[in-house]
Amino acid sequence: MLHLRLIVPADRTEEVTGLLRRTVGTTHLVVLAGAALDPAGDVITCDVAREAGDELLRGLRERGIDDCGSIAVEDIDLSLSRSAVRAEEDAPGEGADAVLWEQLGEATHEESTLTVTYVAFLTLATMLAACGVVLDNALLIVGAMAVGPEFGPLAGICTALVQRAPRLAWRSLVALLVGFAVAMVLTVGFSYLMDGMDLFSAHQVEADRPNTSFIWQPDPLSFVVAFLAGIAGTLSLTSAKSGALVGVAISVTTVPAAANAAVAFLYGDYGQTWGSSQQLLLNLAGIVVAGTLTLVAQKYFWAGQRRRAVRKA
Repeated sequence: MLHLRLIVPADRTEEVTGLLRRTVGTTHLVVLAGAALDPAGDVITCDVAREAGDELLRGLRERGIDDCGSIAVEDIDLSLSRSAVRAEEDAPGEGADAVLWEQLGEATHEESTLTVTYVAFLTLATMLAACGVVLDNALLIVGAMAVGPEFGPLAGICTALVQRAPRLAWRSLVALLVGFAVAMVLTVGFSYLMDGMDLFSAHQVEADRPNTSFIWQPDPLSFVVAFLAGIAGTLSLTSAKSGALVGVAISVTTVPAAANAAVAFLYGDYGQTWGSSQQLLLNLAGIVVAGTLTLVAQKYFWAGQRRRAVRKA
């Protein structure tokens, strides 16, 4: 279930409550007349089944409630109410499968913005992966993959393509490209420093690395793994199962590939640099293609669900 808190001008309250009453899956409607001070108006709260939330939010925004008042949404972890059970039963589909496009857009907007924190996390992840590459240590590689924040901009690109939002697409692309560029340049400097301290060496990079050699040797399976991870990551975002993102993070070779390219470039091994760059591009492309197709499939699936619900009504 979702909990909505609306601030509505007093002369629009009847219109909004009418919409809420007509929306299948809505319950626990409360109106507090004159309770809001900034912006001034009435406060309306209600609970709505997650599978009906997207349609309701779209209706509220079409009426301009976000411009003249406020729309706040939060997840309900526990609701002990027979009325809530009926509302979820009446709403079409299953809540776990529902997509809240407004929530997805807001989440990807935050995660796909180029910030100092984003660049810092990506840089630290790449440096950790550089240590893992040189030491041929799979545990360090997995740790670096979990730290990397690059799935945010990738999800932003997928969302922007489906929602036709060029500003989100541009912001996400800038965050992705600039983030990796800065991380790789700083990792080259980090590797140079480690070499000066005799902690990194060309011999380590050129030696057989059975645990990490896959990073700079891309093959068709690299794209397949990235494609599957892109589907899983997108589903985890749209269904609010964020824990699955950890599994996605440690299944794709984006950060390790960037790290291997940086270290190999320092020692003049351009074969490894090119192979790592190909691995990076394959993984990024696989995630974007899979994420976009997943969102398109979910969009048409829910459109069909709504049409069937209207015909039954």
